Amino acid sequence: MRRRSFLTGLVSVVARPLLVEAQPTKRVGVLYYGVPPGGTDLRALLDALRDLGWVDGRNLVLDIRYAEGRTERFPELAADVVRQKPDVVVAVSTPGSVAAKNATNTIPIVMLAVSDPVGTKLVPNLARPGGNITGLSLLAPELSAKRVDLLKQTLPRLSRMAVLWNVQNEGMQLRFREVSAAAPALGIQVLSFGVRHPTEFDEAFAAMRREHPEALLVMADAVTVAHRHRTVEFAETNRIPAIYEVREFVDAGGLMSYGISMAEHFRRGASFVDRILKGVPPADLAIEQPSRFELIVNQRTAKTIGFTVSPSVLLRADQIIE
Repeated sequence: MRRRSFLTGLVSVVARPLLVEAQPTKRVGVLYYGVPPGGTDLRALLDALRDLGWVDGRNLVLDIRYAEGRTERFPELAADVVRQKPDVVVAVSTPGSVAAKNATNTIPIVMLAVSDPVGTKLVPNLARPGGNITGLSLLAPELSAKRVDLLKQTLPRLSRMAVLWNVQNEGMQLRFREVSAAAPALGIQVLSFGVRHPTEFDEAFAAMRREHPEALLVMADAVTVAHRHRTVEFAETNRIPAIYEVREFVDAGGLMSYGISMAEHFRRGASFVDRILKGVPPADLAIEQPSRFELIVNQRTAKTIGFTVSPSVLLRADQIIE
């Protein structure tokens, strides 16, 4: 009798925590620009949430919506996520964050991979965002001029540079203006090649072949990142030295990238989600800007296209892929 009572008590002790852990207590919606199951950036976000104690299926329900490189899908996806009544919405990219803001003015929003939150009117200022939106800025417009300078260092005689970008993305528009302002001072003519939809890449590539640019700058957003392999293959096939905004392009075989670590960016985003889930209002969380940037150079690609990266650029590189 005593043994049966002991076993019953043991089962009760063991079962109780399992039941508590299996009970989802918070819901987080994610608007992601890519395709399932997501890239290293999304995995970094989920891993960081887990490290902070938020585990999907235990004390968290995750609703992830994938735009699959089509920014026009964000409004529909944002409305769908908001209907689930999440405690927090994580909105990736400027179009994703704009869609989230238009979908709700009460549910807290953590924005990630946004070029300029103030310039795109997502928030009035960085220190006191107010309202229901906070998160991290890419500081991307200011970095655009530095990428042009890196291309000029690599190609001292550079005079005609192509820019591949999503012309419908407000964040990209700010970056393109920065590039257009910086290039003439370096004696560079900017050739714009816009893509709004995956079906427009082939047309942009054909136009680029006709123009014969000496270098290529690719701006990273939902559309271009989702189709980075096509872009990298085009640049390699046509032997065009290219610089990209994020290392995902270099990992896909691109020549070089200069920007922030997106994995670290998304990990930092998890801390915003954590604090909001624990009761901190988004209006009280200042928007963070990156302070560290990395230059990645792929020497294997340089050899493939018969290009020599200048020693000054190699000396600055944080990582060289041999």
